[in-house]
Amino acid sequence: MSDRDGPVLIDLDGKSRAPSPAEAPPVPETGQPGPSGQAMATVAALAGRRSSPLARWFWGLLTAVITTVVSVAAWNFAADLIGRVPLLGWTVTALFALFVLVLLAIAVRELSVFARLARIDKLHRRAAQALAEDDLGGARIVIKELDTLYSGREDTRWGRQRVAELGAEQFDAGGLLGLAEAELLRPLDRAARTEVEAAARQVATVTALVPLALADVASALTANLRMIRRIAEIYGGRAGTLGSWRLTRAVMSHLVATGAVAVGDDMLEPVLGGGILAKLSRRFGEGLINGALTARVGAAAMEVCRPLPFTREPRPPVRSMVKSALTGLFKQAKD
Repeated sequence: MSDRDGPVLIDLDGKSRAPSPAEAPPVPETGQPGPSGQAMATVAALAGRRSSPLARWFWGLLTAVITTVVSVAAWNFAADLIGRVPLLGWTVTALFALFVLVLLAIAVRELSVFARLARIDKLHRRAAQALAEDDLGGARIVIKELDTLYSGREDTRWGRQRVAELGAEQFDAGGLLGLAEAELLRPLDRAARTEVEAAARQVATVTALVPLALADVASALTANLRMIRRIAEIYGGRAGTLGSWRLTRAVMSHLVATGAVAVGDDMLEPVLGGGILAKLSRRFGEGLINGALTARVGAAAMEVCRPLPFTREPRPPVRSMVKSALTGLFKQAKD
C-alpha cells in the first residue's frame, strides 16, 4: 500500500495563503437601500414645511379660544375664592397677576429677538447693496452700525479698534467691508465653525450608535436647533424659542428650495477615500451622511446669521468641516 493513501499536504512556501475570515469584506445587506440621510431629510421637511393659511387661522383661533376659556375660568375661580376666603383669594389673585407679568416679559423678550434678527438681516442687505454699487458712504454707515451692534461684547473689542484705526485708509466699499470681515468677523467665523463641527459629530455618532426608532430624527432636530441658535448668538442675535424656530425654518427652507438637503458619495468620497462609503455598514453610512448634512445646514446658517456677506473671507467649506468633525469616525471606518 502506498504512503499516499493519507492526506496530502502541499507546501506553498509562503507564496500564497487562504484568506482570513477577518479580512473578508462585510456581507451586503440585501434588500436594504443604501444610506441616504433619512433623518436629516425628515428634519428638513419638518422645519422647512410651510403652513397653509387655513392652518394658521385654525391654530390662531384655537389659541384665542383656549386663552379666553382659561382666563374666564381663572377669573371666576379667584372671584369666588375672594368671596369665601378673602385672604386666600387675594393671594391666588396675586399669583395669577405675577404669572401674567412673566408671560408679558417672555413676549417682550421674543419681540426683541425678532427685532434683533431683523436688524442683522437689514445690515446684511445694506452691506450687499453697498458692495454691488461700490458705495463707500453706505459701507461706512454699515461699519458704524456693525460697531454699535457689537459695542457690548468684550470679545470683539480688539477687532472693532482695528477697524476704527484702519478704516480711514480704505477708499472703496469692498476694501472697507473686507477689513471688517478680516479683523472683526474672522474670530466669530471660527467660533461658528466649531459649533457646526460639534453638531455634525453629535448627529453622526447618535445615528451610527443608537438603533432606536426615531432617535436619529430627534437627535438631528435637537442638535440642528441648538447649532443654529448658537450660531445666531455668536453673530449677535439673541436666544429665543420662537426666534430660533423662525431662523431654523428660514435656513431649512433655503436648503430645500436649492436642493442642498441631498448628499451622497459626491461629498463624502473625496473625504473618506474612494469606495470607503460603500464598504461601511448601513447604519454607519447613515451617520456619516446625517453628519455631512448637518454641516451643510450649519454653513447655510452662517451665511444667514452673518451681518456681512462673504466677500474677502471665503465661504465656509462644507467638506473641510465634515472632515474635521468626523475624523475619528473616518479612522474607525477605514480600520
